[in-house]
Amino acid sequence: QVQLVESGGGLVQAGGSLRLSCSVSGLPFSNYAMGWFRQAPGKDRELVGAIKVIPGVTQYTDDVNDRVTISRDNSKNTVYLQMNSLKPEDTARYYCAAAPGFLSTPSDEKLYTYWGQGTQVTVSS
Repeated sequence: QVQLVESGGGLVQAGGSLRLSCSVSGLPFSNYAMGWFRQAPGKDRELVGAIKVIPGVTQYTDDVNDRVTISRDNSKNTVYLQMNSLKPEDTARYYCAAAPGFLSTPSDEKLYTYWGQGTQVTVSS
């Protein structure tokens, strides 16, 4: 059974930082690209960024490009999302997702086979 479990969300003041984790089990983690998405109330889910099978190959959306870092530890089957200089508009539920093999278009949700349940991030002003 494949499981993706996010953790690390919470309430933080604007300007603060959070590190989200996504622990993965039940699949060959090193063969999967991983994405982080978020969904704010009343809005569509959007890509935050993704890390490909080759560690270090990442892509971020423009809104967060200079404020987030995605990394992966294949020995721990875990992917991380480090978020700095958080803004109230970063408030959302954050999801990790797994896509097999080469991820041609990280923002294409259809490419992701497995999803976690999400973790809530709330940024107060």
